[in-house]
Amino acid sequence: MSELKGKVIAITGASSGIGEASAKLLAERGAHVVLGARRGERLVALAAEISAKGGQARQRVVDVTDLASVEAFIGFAQQEFGRVDVIVNNAGVMPLSTLDTLKIDEWNRMIDVNIRGVLHGIAAGLPVMKRQGFGHFVNLSSIGGHAVYPTAAVYCATKYAVLAISEGLRQENTDIRVTVISPGVTRSELADSISDEGARQAMNDFRKIAIAPEAIGRAIAFAIEQPGDVDVSEIIVRPIASAY
Repeated sequence: MSELKGKVIAITGASSGIGEASAKLLAERGAHVVLGARRGERLVALAAEISAKGGQARQRVVDVTDLASVEAFIGFAQQEFGRVDVIVNNAGVMPLSTLDTLKIDEWNRMIDVNIRGVLHGIAAGLPVMKRQGFGHFVNLSSIGGHAVYPTAAVYCATKYAVLAISEGLRQENTDIRVTVISPGVTRSELADSISDEGARQAMNDFRKIAIAPEAIGRAIAFAIEQPGDVDVSEIIVRPIASAY
């Protein structure tokens, strides 16, 4: 029997890309998935698709930059399924640009979603997991959390932060599992948020070798399905054709 069967897994950023692909795969393997994102109509459609295939899915609109919204999302997961086994902090944005363009609003947006969003997921979920005596955070970083690239200074900084936060969380809690998943270039809508034309073109070229989001979903599933005393601390997944 799959170690995923019956696990309650809350996923942010579930309306597209890695979040959507992961939700489908986890539900296929028997998990109960709770889908969160800002685009409610997409969540409804995804939940219906999963249910039509015999899976268990619920959905709720969530804004990860708002702690109260994330707390309500995790509370909803508890209400629907009685507990929360795993929180996948997946929501992210990537409006790349060189620092001299001074796109400060975009810098702040990345900080709010990519860092505060993860912290809010932890703040909402950690008390629940402590009361339960078990739980698992899966936080999405990036290869940008391991190296810095032109146009990506702020984005990479946010992903380095995810690594640091996750490692601190792991060290402080010997009863909670913590995994970081660091994807390389993956097909998603992240690049759609790039307003800088030069950075957008560079990313379009970079993404020609992108792997499918299902590859990241399989990595997430691998970490979750390990026995309860095994903590997979980090997985890096990238295209075989990529030097980065």
